[in-house]
Amino acid sequence: MNTIKKAFTLLCFATLSINFMVGQEGHPLEGKWNLTIDQEGEELPAWLEIRHSGNNTLIGRFTYAFGSARPVAEIEKHGDLFSFEIPPQWEPGASNMEFEGKMVGDGLEGTMIYVDGKTYTWTATKSPLLPFYDDAKEGKIIKLFNGKNLNGWTIKPGNQWAVIDGVLTSSKSGVNLISEEKFKDFKLHAEFRYPEGSNSGLYLRGRYEVQIADNMGLEASSIYFGGIYGLLTPNENAAMKAGEWQTFDITLIGRRVTIIANGKTVISNQNIDSMTGGALDNNEAEAGPIMIQGDHGTVEFRKLEITPLSKG
Repeated sequence: MNTIKKAFTLLCFATLSINFMVGQEGHPLEGKWNLTIDQEGEELPAWLEIRHSGNNTLIGRFTYAFGSARPVAEIEKHGDLFSFEIPPQWEPGASNMEFEGKMVGDGLEGTMIYVDGKTYTWTATKSPLLPFYDDAKEGKIIKLFNGKNLNGWTIKPGNQWAVIDGVLTSSKSGVNLISEEKFKDFKLHAEFRYPEGSNSGLYLRGRYEVQIADNMGLEASSIYFGGIYGLLTPNENAAMKAGEWQTFDITLIGRRVTIIANGKTVISNQNIDSMTGGALDNNEAEAGPIMIQGDHGTVEFRKLEITPLSKG
């Protein structure tokens, strides 16, 4: 091999090695980010994941204030800035949402052009690590629903929730019901039923929705019965017929969740990456309430009990 050819071969090898190292070490933008969007006077929670694909391409996932996590095909880099677009999902418009941002210290900040063309600002911090432990110690069982009234729940204007014959009932689409007490790690037992075609959900810490919906017979999906909405797919669809009483037994420690639906373990010790659409906030390091979705359809609960957990 002559000197020029040998030098060219070594240069190519060095370039491949550098590219591989960049891919392995990652870009400073890579990671999971909790966003706060300042939109029309409200602070809306959102979430962004950035990761590399191959050597030089950044891709990701994004969750807006409602809807499910959706893929980001490419996150483009422009010097210190980055940008990406998201097609509308449940947003009331046909235009893409356009995001631009940059790193500021340990966080991110930028702008969002919404589907209506208006521009809003946002900031982001890294999603926190939430500790998991095996030696969980159980506290005293707390009855979230006392079988008599709405004591222990925050009542919002337009409330449609009522206790009928000892059953917590949302007889029509309306507002969500939020527990006054907040929890970190826990076991939650729920007994519920819904009519044909209805849809509801239980938000763990007010952030992670476990889907309740009339999906019997459908292939398991993260947006169907027993899934963590848009994030975790059950290993089977354990939904029963509409109108029958059904059960969830849910254990949440840190980010790890186990869901037993109607006696079947459908999700076992899986990490929840982020808040789901409709979350109250994304302050994941803090305790949060149990929220029952009441803005999608009719649902009833006859038992809601929670057992706080702590490291033993």
